[in-house]
Amino acid sequence: MISNKRDKCFLEGKARSSNLELYRIICMLMIIAHHFVINSGLIFPQGPMLVHSTDVNTFFLQIFGMWGKTGINCFLLITGYFMCKSTITLRKFLKLIFQIYLYKIVIFGIFACFGYEIFSLSRLIKLVMPVWGINQNFTSCFLIFWLSIPFWNILVQNMTKRQHQCLLVLLLGTYTILGSIPHFHITFNYVTWFGIIYLISSYIRMYPHPTFEKKKLWATVSILSVILAVLSMFVMIHLYGGNAAQFFVSDSNKFFAVVVAVSSFLWFKGISLPYNKWINIIGGSTFGVLLIHANSNTMRTWLWRETVDCIGHYSLPLSYLVLYSISTVCTIFMVCVLIDRMRVKLIEKPFFLWYDHKIIPKLSKWQIS
Repeated sequence: MISNKRDKCFLEGKARSSNLELYRIICMLMIIAHHFVINSGLIFPQGPMLVHSTDVNTFFLQIFGMWGKTGINCFLLITGYFMCKSTITLRKFLKLIFQIYLYKIVIFGIFACFGYEIFSLSRLIKLVMPVWGINQNFTSCFLIFWLSIPFWNILVQNMTKRQHQCLLVLLLGTYTILGSIPHFHITFNYVTWFGIIYLISSYIRMYPHPTFEKKKLWATVSILSVILAVLSMFVMIHLYGGNAAQFFVSDSNKFFAVVVAVSSFLWFKGISLPYNKWINIIGGSTFGVLLIHANSNTMRTWLWRETVDCIGHYSLPLSYLVLYSISTVCTIFMVCVLIDRMRVKLIEKPFFLWYDHKIIPKLSKWQIS
């Protein structure tokens, strides 16, 4: 049963409300801010944030960049919430894989033309392979997980509510509660973790409860969780040093990375935000923003260490550093959105117009025959 009007609009393909699209935008800004810190050399062993671990600029950057793994959880919660009652089609798969390949090939070609990349057989193989390593590469892990969604749906749609609850207790108890104890080592890859997040969001979707709709409650939990996560940073710095500052949000399974993601998702899910064309358009390009700005190690080096030069701006007065950091993240986000909208208009829409008129009729004939 469809739990509310927003879900019904989504499933019927109508203009849907923009609350979760706005949430998606905020999450991507969190991820870019995270990359501003971790991909720039700021936290290298000899980087300024560890050398000057008690400076006010370091504290700001720690807080500014500590939400990337939380943002990943937020994205997967949105995916699970809608896909647990949806299906994967050939059209959806083609849209996803074409977007991934386009940015891989085009960005590599641009960097190769300017001498940042060197063409070789091994590099060609990596470009051709849709997946290269299942470790912490988000795109590879997301693609494998996305293809496994039909099988996750068989599980979540055939379990009882009680079984769903018990499985969540088991997995979250193992990966999040035990995994958030210092020196207690949990090994997993993101395909595994994305499945656990899928179980959370599918439970929220499949078993509506009045508690899930209490916006004030979840707003309060979200804000308190963020405050406690920041306070935990100072505790961990005092106990273990600067390397452990972000421990409780350092990976997607950590306690506050999960609590902040789930509570903020429930908060935004309950917000009554009417349809806004521009929010929905921008929200629809957030995955493209990720594929562009986190495309490769070459992109990370060129963007954060050479172009933005985060290390070179570390010593700015705090007010200027705050302004520089926020404006940089927003600029990168908007530039990537514009690039992705150009891709949609010039490549994706014409291709699928042809696909719908030429390929779909042939597929329908084959199915009939």
